[in-house]
Amino acid sequence: MKLTCPHCEYSRTIDPQQIPAGTIRVKCPLCAKAFELPQQQDQQEQNETQEIGESVRHDEQPQQQAEEDSPAAPQQPSVNKPWQQNGAPSHPPMPGVYSNPMDAVPKATFWMRAVATLVDAAIVFGLQMILGGILALAGTVTVVGSDGGGGETAFIVHFFSYLISFTYYIFFTGYCGQTPGKMVLRIKVVRQDGSPISYGRAAFREVPAKFLSGIIFGIGYLMVIFDEQKRALHDRLADTYVIKL
Repeated sequence: MKLTCPHCEYSRTIDPQQIPAGTIRVKCPLCAKAFELPQQQDQQEQNETQEIGESVRHDEQPQQQAEEDSPAAPQQPSVNKPWQQNGAPSHPPMPGVYSNPMDAVPKATFWMRAVATLVDAAIVFGLQMILGGILALAGTVTVVGSDGGGGETAFIVHFFSYLISFTYYIFFTGYCGQTPGKMVLRIKVVRQDGSPISYGRAAFREVPAKFLSGIIFGIGYLMVIFDEQKRALHDRLADTYVIKL
């Protein structure tokens, strides 16, 4: 405890235990003048310091006890992102911008899809010419000598040609999301969540949905040019994307 005389500013450090109990005034050994002993103020500060220390210790004990009692947090199993599942390309999403991670995956442009369509159309036309010609020459669908046999044969050949076209697009799209034309351009049809497209959804997309895209003067196909996610009308109806690989 440090005492300072207010008269001559003489200072001296003494042990508080050496001061008799009840002493309120002391005499300066230098100037011999008495002054008030600041015992009460020091005692109050000491009590406040002690109370603060005890409060801190009480607050730390429950926290330490809780940390000791709480079990270690189990490690969370790694979960693949939707854009990493089922063969979808590993393009990471842009956090904070897209609500669906697949929205950040690069999409096939209108011209990429158009070139892929031309490649597929050439393949389908070749299959139709070869298989349709074989069917027409087989002569198994006509009755020799019956009237109208030629017209009946033509109808069956045309029907078979459409069947080849539908089977071609539905099979490849449902099997791997890629027709041979899309394989050449490295683009693929997937669901909006990045999962593979099923045969049923492929059939809906390739027949009735594309029919609607074409019947309105092809506007359903031209939507790819203006749509932010490069989706045609049949893509929106079938809940699909055409993405780049």
